[in-house]
Amino acid sequence: MALRINIPPVTRAILSAVCALSFLHGLARWRYYDSGLDQTVPYLTLVPGQFLLYPWTLLCATFVEKNIFTVAITGATVFYGGKYLERAWGSREFGKFILVVALVPNFVLVLLYICYSALTGNPTANERVVCGGIAIQAGFLVAFKQLVPEHTVTILRGMVKSRVKHFPALFLLLNAIGILLGTDVTFNLSWVGLLASWTYLRFYKRQPDLSGTSTDALGIKGDASETFAFACFFPDAVQPPISFIADKVFSLLVSIRICTPFSAEDIASGNQQALARGEAGLPSLLNNPARGGIRGTGKREEAERRRALALKALDQRLQAASASRAAQQQPATTSTPPPQQPTPQPVAPAVAPGQSMLGETSYTPDNS
Repeated sequence: MALRINIPPVTRAILSAVCALSFLHGLARWRYYDSGLDQTVPYLTLVPGQFLLYPWTLLCATFVEKNIFTVAITGATVFYGGKYLERAWGSREFGKFILVVALVPNFVLVLLYICYSALTGNPTANERVVCGGIAIQAGFLVAFKQLVPEHTVTILRGMVKSRVKHFPALFLLLNAIGILLGTDVTFNLSWVGLLASWTYLRFYKRQPDLSGTSTDALGIKGDASETFAFACFFPDAVQPPISFIADKVFSLLVSIRICTPFSAEDIASGNQQALARGEAGLPSLLNNPARGGIRGTGKREEAERRRALALKALDQRLQAASASRAAQQQPATTSTPPPQQPTPQPVAPAVAPGQSMLGETSYTPDNS
């Protein structure tokens, strides 16, 4: 039997783009190296000073790697992380997420280097080569922090263990150390990629309602849960100052009407949503679905059963409340009056023969 690898369509397209564009980039650099020319490939990689001539590089530069090692790292990230996220979100939402983390960081870095070059008078900043999947890697770590923050990844047969919620901070730390090697582009891409992906997931992305608290058919917009706040990406010791700065920045964005503050109901709904995601039995992060399919299916069936029972109980409660309200309002709103009992006619007291009642009167109408 032939070996079949089940890869979702968007993930398969990204893997193909990384392999094809990286191969073309390597081929072009090899030809430039033989001719003794500059090895920059501006029509595949993003060069701030030339991006107006090649605007498509804002997107395709994300899928260009310079060497075989970064190709392997990005390919493994997309293969495992892309399959997981696309199955959890669906191909359409996953495609939107990829566009955000590919376009926004590249565009921000173009503006950053152009402004830096204009302010300092240093023309070399406009010649920086921006490429690679660092922003996608940062975005995947943010998405994993939202979906499975308590998932523990074990490496080297249990010698190294770490929870997924600690990965973004470790990723930023490793890229900060890389500045000593002159890789400021990767450091900037990691930070902007994390901020762009977190902003999209926090305020804009639609997600299915797992807790049954939303009345919108499109699901819940954003994630207002307390566990997905920006300060929660960092260790507990540094969370208070980061939270203080983040709150000030958020208040500024709210005052200029760029962001909308979350209500208490949104935060409560987001917390319920985060709790429901932890109980929903999402597929394993690194396991093959063919081996863990029965277990994952059982978890999903159990989650669906619990959700169905909860929805049934909620529906019965709403029906009972509606019936009680209708019964209370029925006398005031009914159009057909209830049948009235016949009014008893007064009976004149019996008078003895030959006697008349005191104060008796009679009325005889005039005949015209």
